[in-house]
Amino acid sequence: MAKTDLKAAVIAGTVAGIFSGFVKLGWENVLPPRTPARNAVNPPQHLMEQVGVPEKIRNATYTYSEQKMPIAGFLIHFGFSTSFAILYSVAGHYLPFIKAGKGSLFGLSIWSAFHLGVMPAMKTVPDAKDQPLEEHISEAVGHVVWMHANDFISDSIYRNLTAKQHN
Repeated sequence: MAKTDLKAAVIAGTVAGIFSGFVKLGWENVLPPRTPARNAVNPPQHLMEQVGVPEKIRNATYTYSEQKMPIAGFLIHFGFSTSFAILYSVAGHYLPFIKAGKGSLFGLSIWSAFHLGVMPAMKTVPDAKDQPLEEHISEAVGHVVWMHANDFISDSIYRNLTAKQHN
């Protein structure tokens, strides 16, 4: 097994996490996971309320194309995406089973852990049995698509970064 370039794996995961965060946002525009009523205060906003983030920060926005966009919510979204993309990129070199199905199993594991376990336990979202089927479908398949993007992007970038070392 070739020696893993940890710096290249972290860089690859970081870039993949940013791009895959956009993939996941796009996915949620096509198949919204929550009803408008449930999305009025979405999980990142509710989590910020739960941990005491001041309203001024929670509700901070920027305006683009005459629409107010949530700065703090996007920071949480992209922070989550990038953190798990880095974990996937690095850990996949040491524990190859993580990359089974090009990230599909890892994505489903993250969805299950957070959307069915951690967030309901924290009361950030309803218990899994009380979430609509459409939410489960959107989130489960969305996490697979998200991790496929991470797999493809991080592997490509890692190969390009490490190929330069061998030339």
